[in-house]
Amino acid sequence: MLSEALAAVAAAGGTAVVQSAGTDAWTGLRQQVARWFGRDDEARERVELERLDRTAVALKAAAASGELARIRDRQEAVWQDRFETLLEGLPAGRQGGVAEELRALVAEYGVPSQPAEPVPGNAFRGPTALGSG
Repeated sequence: MLSEALAAVAAAGGTAVVQSAGTDAWTGLRQQVARWFGRDDEARERVELERLDRTAVALKAAAASGELARIRDRQEAVWQDRFETLLEGLPAGRQGGVAEELRALVAEYGVPSQPAEPVPGNAFRGPTALGSG
């Protein structure tokens, strides 16, 4: 079971993936998320790039079909779970450092879900602030 701080980072990662798809931030975020998951394994990185591309295609199709809200929520949950699974699989001593990499990635490429003053160590999902530090 992840700590609240690590779960919040994973949630912010899921939100960033979904909110960035189709924006100018997507190319950079896509590449960095694939590297984060790949952990220096090029084959795994390619698999992650394909997953990210499928997410972008699903979101684009959902926008055209009027099901965007449902698909966005589903994709956010999928990516949050993927981030959590990777973090949970790490030795406790490595979780914090790898989570910090994800936190930095989200801060650099993530798209906020609402206009707000930045609050260090927090991710915003609608009106809810998720503390991550």
